[in-house]
Amino acid sequence: MKNNLAKMISYYKPYMGTFMLDLFFAFLASLISLVIPLVVRYITINVYEMRSDEAVTKIVMICTVLVILVVIQFASNYFITNIGHVMGAKMEYNMRAEIFDHYQKLSFSFFDDQKVGQLMSRITNDLFEITELLHHGPENIAISFIKIVGAFIILANISPYLTLAAFILLPFMFIYAYVMNRKMKEAFRQNRSAIADINTQIEDNLSGIRVVKSFANEDIENEKFKAGNDGFLRAKKRSYFYMGFYHSGMTAFTMLITVSVILTGGILMTKGMVRVADFVTFLLYINVFTDPIRTLIDFAEQFQNGYSGFERFMEILAIEPDIKDSPNAVELKDVKGNIVFDDVSFKYKDTAHRVLRHIDLDVKAGSYVALVGSSGGGKTTLCSLIPRFYDVTKGSIRIDGKDIRDVTLKSLRQNIGIVQQDVYLFAGTVFDNIRYGKPDASREEVIEAAKLANAHDFIEELPNGYDTDIGQRGIKLSGGQKQRLSIARVFLKNPPILIFDEATSALDNESENIVKESLEKLAHNRTTFVIAHRLSTIRNAERILVLTENGIEESGTHDELMAKQGIYAQLYKWTK
Repeated sequence: MKNNLAKMISYYKPYMGTFMLDLFFAFLASLISLVIPLVVRYITINVYEMRSDEAVTKIVMICTVLVILVVIQFASNYFITNIGHVMGAKMEYNMRAEIFDHYQKLSFSFFDDQKVGQLMSRITNDLFEITELLHHGPENIAISFIKIVGAFIILANISPYLTLAAFILLPFMFIYAYVMNRKMKEAFRQNRSAIADINTQIEDNLSGIRVVKSFANEDIENEKFKAGNDGFLRAKKRSYFYMGFYHSGMTAFTMLITVSVILTGGILMTKGMVRVADFVTFLLYINVFTDPIRTLIDFAEQFQNGYSGFERFMEILAIEPDIKDSPNAVELKDVKGNIVFDDVSFKYKDTAHRVLRHIDLDVKAGSYVALVGSSGGGKTTLCSLIPRFYDVTKGSIRIDGKDIRDVTLKSLRQNIGIVQQDVYLFAGTVFDNIRYGKPDASREEVIEAAKLANAHDFIEELPNGYDTDIGQRGIKLSGGQKQRLSIARVFLKNPPILIFDEATSALDNESENIVKESLEKLAHNRTTFVIAHRLSTIRNAERILVLTENGIEESGTHDELMAKQGIYAQLYKWTK
C-alpha cells in the first residue's frame, strides 16, 4: 500500500501550484463557515444589550462583513469546483495516457489471457473514480480538519463541559468507521470486478451481434447476460449492506452527539453554569461540527472506490512486457531478407506441450516459402516468432545474420508486412486505413498503393471514394474489399519481408483470384512466408514446408513432394 500511495501522490507533481491553491481555498471556505455561529453569539450577548440605534448600526456593519465573506466563500468554492476539477481531469488524462501506452507495450501473451471489457473498465470507470479521489480526497480531508479543529478550539473557549459532551463520542465513532471501512473495501473490490465482467459481456455481445442474430440466439445471450448481471447485483448488495451499516451508524453517532450536548447543556443551564447564548451557539456549531463528519463518510466511500480502482490500475502497470528491447538493441537497417531458424523450439507459457520442436530453416532473401500442415501444427506460431510477437523458447532466429532479440522491436516490425485471414480495419475512412501502413504518406502514395493492390477501382466507386467511412471493422465492405485494403496497407509500408497467413482462405473464387494477383505482385522480390489452407494456391512456391508436431517433416517443390507420396501428397488430395 505504501508504494501505491507514493505512486498516487506523484500525479500531483505537475499541478502542485493548483493543488496548493485548491487546499488554500478549501481552508478559507471552511474558516468562513465557522464565523456564522460566532456572529449569532456576539449578537445575542453584546448587541442585545445595546441601544436600539446603536444595535442596528452594529448589525448592519456585521452583515456587511458577512456579505464580503460570502463573496470570498463563493470565489473559493468556484475555484474548488471549476479549477480543482480541471486539475483532476488533467490527472485522469495523464493516467489514461500512461496505461494506454503500457497496453501498447504488452505482448500477445498478455492479451491472450485478457478480456477486452476488463481492460476497458480499467481505463474508463476505474480512472474516473481514481481522479475523483485524487481531487476531492485531500480537499475533503482539509475541509474536515479545519472545521473539526476550528470548532473544537472555539467551543473549548466557550464551555469546556459542553465541548467534552460533544467530543466524547468521537473515539467510538472512528473505531466504528475503521471496522466498517475494512468491510467496505473488499466489497467495493468485488464490485469493480463484477462491473468489468459486465462490460466484457456487453462488448462481446455487441461485437458479435450479427452472429447472434444470424443464429437467432438472442434468448441465449440474454441468459448469459442475466448470469453476469445477477453476479453484479450480488456484489452490489454486499457493498450496500456494509455501506448501509456505515452510513446509518455514522448518522446515529451524529445524532447522539447532539443529544449529548442537549442533555449536558440543559443540566448546566439549570445550575447557571452555561448561558442561553452559549447553549444556542453550541447547537448551531453542532451542524458545523457534524458536516465534516458527513464529509468524512463520503470520503471513506470515495476512498474505497478510488483506491480499489487504483490498485487495479497499478496491477496493470506492474506487468512487465515479456518481449521488449534488450539493453544493447540496435536498429535493423538495410534488410535483405535472409532468415535463419537455428534449432528453434517454442511452447506457450500456459502449456507444457511444445508447439514447435527443433526447427532448422534457412530462407534466402527474396524466397517464396509456403507452410502447410494440419491445424495445430504450428504454422502461424512459426511466422509469429519472426516479428517477435512471441519469443522462442529455445534456439534463435536471425535476419541477415542478426539475432532478432538483439535488434529493436520497432525496426524489426517495420521491416515485416503481415496480411492475415482475419483483416482488422479501424473505424474511419478508406484513406486513413491504407495510410496506417505509413502514417506520413501523401495522398498520391496511398492511391498508388491501392492501385497495386487492385483496390483503386472499387474505392473510386464508393460514395466518397477514399474519404468513405467504412464503419466499425470495415463492416460496410466485402471480404475481398477488406483484404485488398489490408494488402494496400502493406504495399504502402513496403517491407522486405512478408507473411501471408491464410490470406485468401475465407474468400469466394472471384475475390480470391483478385487478391491472389495482388499478393503475388506484393511478394515480388521480397522474402515471403505463405501459410496455405488451399494447397492449390501455392503450387508455384519455390519451396513448400510440411510442418507437423515433430517439426519440418517434408521440404521441396510441389512436384518433388507429390513424387514422394508422403504427407503433402495426402493433404493435397484431401484439399483438392
